[in-house]
Amino acid sequence: MARTIGSHGPTTMEAIRKAGLRLIFEHGYEAMSLRQLAAEVGIQPGSLYNHINTKQELLSDLIQDHINDLLRELEEALRDKQTPVERLRAFVAFHVSYHMTRKREVFIANSELRSLEPRNYEAVVALRGAYERRLADILSDGMSDGVFDVVDLQVATFAIIALLTGLCSWYRPGGRLTKEAIIAAHEKLVLSGVMPQGASPGGGHPGQGTRE
Repeated sequence: MARTIGSHGPTTMEAIRKAGLRLIFEHGYEAMSLRQLAAEVGIQPGSLYNHINTKQELLSDLIQDHINDLLRELEEALRDKQTPVERLRAFVAFHVSYHMTRKREVFIANSELRSLEPRNYEAVVALRGAYERRLADILSDGMSDGVFDVVDLQVATFAIIALLTGLCSWYRPGGRLTKEAIIAAHEKLVLSGVMPQGASPGGGHPGQGTRE
């Protein structure tokens, strides 16, 4: 039986969020009940309402907080990166690293969009759009500088994010490749896909070497 931890305070709210994240990941939003959530945390079902108004509110908060974390941490990863190539490498490394460690949040943010009410759905889509625009801006700057050759900006943006997020379906800690090797493999896939034929992934143009 779960230990009763009380029904007030930030400790309980954090426990509710962690339990909700796990239960939604394991059983799905529709299958999880508030009674089940309360039992997992160790409080009475009625005590949940000291912290959340509805199950829908909990789902929306979990997804929006996840994407806000994604945006905030991306900005930090891109800090001081000057060229489009440097910024794209940083984007890839950040996205891959983040998704290696936040599998539950990523899965719920993608699979439970259908469970959001219209207002919450629109808020989440707007946040996702802001993240996608950060990548689109990097690609657009590279196209303007002549270091990226992209046929369609939106297609490239969606394709790169899908490629990078795909590791959530197969990555397992302690596998054959190190984290660094997996990041390097994704960097090479992305850079080779957007740079002009014959260009170096280090950022040079065809026929040019890259500076040491």
